[in-house]
Amino acid sequence: MEQAIEYFTVFGGLDEQIDTTIPIEKSIEELILDEYKYYRNQVADLCTSDPLLQAILSGVALGDRRTNSAFRRAQVSFKNGMECVDELRDMGVLKVESTMHHLTNQANQGDISKKLIITTPFLRFWFAFVSPIFKGIRDGDYKEFFTNFKNQKEEFQNYIFEQLCHEYVKKQFQEDTIYSDGRYWDDEGEIELVAKTTSGKIIAGSCKYTNAKMKKSVLTNLKKECEDIQLPVDIFVLFAKSGFSSELKSLKSEELRLFTAKSLKALI
Repeated sequence: MEQAIEYFTVFGGLDEQIDTTIPIEKSIEELILDEYKYYRNQVADLCTSDPLLQAILSGVALGDRRTNSAFRRAQVSFKNGMECVDELRDMGVLKVESTMHHLTNQANQGDISKKLIITTPFLRFWFAFVSPIFKGIRDGDYKEFFTNFKNQKEEFQNYIFEQLCHEYVKKQFQEDTIYSDGRYWDDEGEIELVAKTTSGKIIAGSCKYTNAKMKKSVLTNLKKECEDIQLPVDIFVLFAKSGFSSELKSLKSEELRLFTAKSLKALI
């Protein structure tokens, strides 16, 4: 499953036969970089060749997905940026996400930036790693690409892992279905998974796609974050690529549910 997730972070959304026994860097080189002109035209057909739209998509793919951050990266005003977002939403390329603030007991924080979601993993990969340095790739020089990909690979993959964890949670709660799900963020921090079931139970979770086993400190920090924002959590869910410490596994219960990358096989 780890290998499947790794490939999905790059090739998700493409109608391609992928051999997962080949190292991902080699697959990227042969299937995407060597075919740059073909995919450039495909992407242009999907979301036009407008440099401003592409700059915003790169801003989303490379940053924390907040509207203000993406617009700063694209060097566009908030007003013009939102006009571009509306256009990209109409194209089916972007979705807009709001913080799950309504589940907390805090006062309204309507001034918190919304976040933007690129709808397919491949487009996110393209605008994170290919579009910003297209000239070198176009000319057959892949050195900068592979340097950037190596340095940012883990963080880049973590977000797609997080998205898959959201889908898994919705699949897990069949008897008491998920009524609403998303993330919570404010100027101080973020909780990667927040959901509410039909019966009113609140779920909060953390998703870490790293090679280290998750330790109890992750749960401790998550509980503190929830207390700080007055989020009344009934169930905590933790997702870890490489499993959990013995101390954390000993705490597993109906109120604390632990899942690994292998658990996501249920999504296939």
